[in-house]
Amino acid sequence: MTTDTLPNINNDAFDIPTIDKFKTSPEAHKPRILLLYGSIRKRSYSRLVVEESARLLTAYGAETRIFNPEGLPQPDADEESHPKVQELRELMIWSEGQVWCSPERHGSMTSILKSQIDWMPLSIGAVRPTQGKVLAVMQVSGGSQSFNAVNQMRVLGRWMRMFTIPNQSSVAKAFLEFEEDGKMKQSAYYNRIVDVVEELMKFTLLLRDNKDYLVDRYSERVESAEQLSKRVNQKSI
Repeated sequence: MTTDTLPNINNDAFDIPTIDKFKTSPEAHKPRILLLYGSIRKRSYSRLVVEESARLLTAYGAETRIFNPEGLPQPDADEESHPKVQELRELMIWSEGQVWCSPERHGSMTSILKSQIDWMPLSIGAVRPTQGKVLAVMQVSGGSQSFNAVNQMRVLGRWMRMFTIPNQSSVAKAFLEFEEDGKMKQSAYYNRIVDVVEELMKFTLLLRDNKDYLVDRYSERVESAEQLSKRVNQKSI
């Protein structure tokens, strides 16, 4: 392959994708899934969905951790050293896949869910805590079924450079869908959550070992090559 007909291309940074560049030996550890929810009510239905999802993920063979947003300050209202912020960031880095579940409030995801993401920069030093990780989005509603919150979370997941799976879940009239002990009742909504969790596991197993290669970008390689060239070729003073 020649790039002679592409005068704008930096040959040092141009990389042709080939199947042999993908890893074929999967990681031995269990998929690591972080689950976030968007309400701190005592009986939070987004939390109950997340807890049900965590039970399913565990049955599928994942290691799960749920972040409790209670006590997390609003972005910019406190320092990054705040214990809840540090806890969240460590969990973000630890995870290979994530579940976000928010109530729909005024046609939108809640500020509680959004604040958790807003505390997460695209990069922390050399680490990008969300890039290349797999995401599943879910929502609960007090009334009829809606998809406003999941649609917004999809946009947010893309902005955070995550692989958002095609499937999603929206539970209408969530107050009718759970037993007193917090377990979800059998229903079409429950089956859809199983679908989403199953798909999340499949995509996480497929993508986690190759995320660094999949998110490697020509534009960033060009920038790095140019910076290296300037440093190596700078004239001595």
